[in-house]
Amino acid sequence: MGLLRIMMPPKFQLLAVLVFGVAMLFLENQIQKLEESRGKLERAIVRHEVQEIEQHHTLDSSRDILLEESDDMVIIYNRVPKTASTSFTNIAYDLCGKNKYHVLHINTTKNNPIMSLQDQVRFVRNVTSWREMKPGFYHGHVAFLDFTKFGVKRKPIYINVIRDPIERLVSYYYFLRFGDDYRPGLRRRKQGDKKTFDECVSAGGSDCTAEKLWLQIPFFCGHYSECWNVGSRWALEQAKYNLVNKYLLVGVTEELEDFIMMLEAALPRYFRGATELYRTGKKSHLRKTSEKKPPTKESIAKLQQSDIWKMENEFYEFVLEQFQFVRAHAVREKDGELYLLAQNYFYEKIYPKMS
Repeated sequence: MGLLRIMMPPKFQLLAVLVFGVAMLFLENQIQKLEESRGKLERAIVRHEVQEIEQHHTLDSSRDILLEESDDMVIIYNRVPKTASTSFTNIAYDLCGKNKYHVLHINTTKNNPIMSLQDQVRFVRNVTSWREMKPGFYHGHVAFLDFTKFGVKRKPIYINVIRDPIERLVSYYYFLRFGDDYRPGLRRRKQGDKKTFDECVSAGGSDCTAEKLWLQIPFFCGHYSECWNVGSRWALEQAKYNLVNKYLLVGVTEELEDFIMMLEAALPRYFRGATELYRTGKKSHLRKTSEKKPPTKESIAKLQQSDIWKMENEFYEFVLEQFQFVRAHAVREKDGELYLLAQNYFYEKIYPKMS
């Protein structure tokens, strides 16, 4: 500046000072704006980090809720006798340690499938409130019990398996006399009776009458008196209603592997690894009735003349049709093997848009 004073006239010196002053003011203003921008950027970064933390917290909370819901799940398998129920139940026992759930057998006095009213209340309270046993898999020869009428919010998931009515009766007939390979030394109620099923039918025996076919319908119909009136059309319709509205899945003994595969896909919390275990495990067909002889065409034809068989068979065909319908929309067959279908839905047109 001293040099400028010597070489420049006074008025130009004044102008230079003004220009310099304006330049300094401009620079200070720009520096201030940069500082403000830096402050806004830092605050934006902090807000973004907070939002990420909150978002992760929300996702973790959602996972916790889903985990809690999964751990609060209860399955009831009110198994019908002689439908491969022991083979299937053993899979649940084999997997419970690995998949971390509890298995409980409902052992009723003399295998009575009907519970007293007070036992119904106790059972519902146990299933819904016994947190130490959740997640839980309950199984037993018990008729369907509708939890809705007890006013509970959390209801169990029902599953079941049924069998061709005559095949089931023949198996049960020989089981009462010869037992099975599960507990071969156990003395059975009809042990010593060597009469074949065909001989029983010819002689009009009480253990092979059409009335003995009446079991799968009442098991699905439930704890109503009409359910156990042999040949009741109302019971048949109620059993169908419960099947469609109260059961997640009902399979058939003749296609048990497909039933297990679909359960593994729908309820992996319980049945992860079940299909492979069924195919390769030693207990896949654990329980086989001893000394069982297939009935003759004449014996089958005689049973099929009864209205009871027609109703039980109608229910079996209804279950089979429903099961095959569900399976057709869940799996595909390739080279003789069944494969589960991948998820075939997605979400779109989601509003309002996320900013």
